[in-house]
Amino acid sequence: MNAPRLAAPVTGAARRFFTGVGLLLRGLALYVRSPGLMLLGIVPALISGALFVAAFVALAFFVDDLAELVTPFADDWSATPRSLVRVVAALAFLGLGGLLGVLTFTAVTLVIGDPFYEKISERVEDRLGGTPGAVEVPFWSSLRRSLADSVRLVALSVLFGIPLFAAGFIPVVGQTVIPVIGAAVGGWLLALELVGAPFYRRGMRLPDRRSILKADRPTALGFGVAVFVCFLIPLGAVLVMPAAVAGATLLARRSLGQSIEEG
Repeated sequence: MNAPRLAAPVTGAARRFFTGVGLLLRGLALYVRSPGLMLLGIVPALISGALFVAAFVALAFFVDDLAELVTPFADDWSATPRSLVRVVAALAFLGLGGLLGVLTFTAVTLVIGDPFYEKISERVEDRLGGTPGAVEVPFWSSLRRSLADSVRLVALSVLFGIPLFAAGFIPVVGQTVIPVIGAAVGGWLLALELVGAPFYRRGMRLPDRRSILKADRPTALGFGVAVFVCFLIPLGAVLVMPAAVAGATLLARRSLGQSIEEG
């Protein structure tokens, strides 16, 4: 199916970025008004959250050993520069782990909670007037497509994560500029991942949503970066994930030129 191409809005990029942030807040407001869906939405996020917290704790426990493993050239250095380069390496490992953790958490949680998050997204669309152009997609076909697209996005996150990990070794830049770039890359990939349900409902796949979100990239980035930052907060991913699904439905409708106002 050929995706419609929308003209990018003419408002400033900064304003559109904060419009994207606002979509997450609106998604949160829509979500908390449905207590039954709140409980269902948190269950898959709790399962994924427990797995990923355990994985990150394990990474933090072994990070000193990993930093030493990748810096054998510093073995003969004096204590201060050796410690400094290994602290940088440890921070780079933790940064890469955080980036990949946020992105893969979303993919895994969406797969685990596909029926729950589909229901949240559908309920949001019903409040906004229904789903224009909806197609009937069997559950197993939807799940298979969602899994395939999630694998592709995780592969992209690894592809971007490796050079960002390497850049994390650069003094000062690696601890200031690179995290900002990581948040932007992570935010874009999260936006692509989270709008999956409303696009599938219209018979559209990953290339379609990538093309459509590009038409208003600042808004998609604003939404995605806001989600990314929330996911970095302890328990933030578990609590925000269902609201992010609701906000992503608003983002999808806005990107497709459809109403995001309750009628």
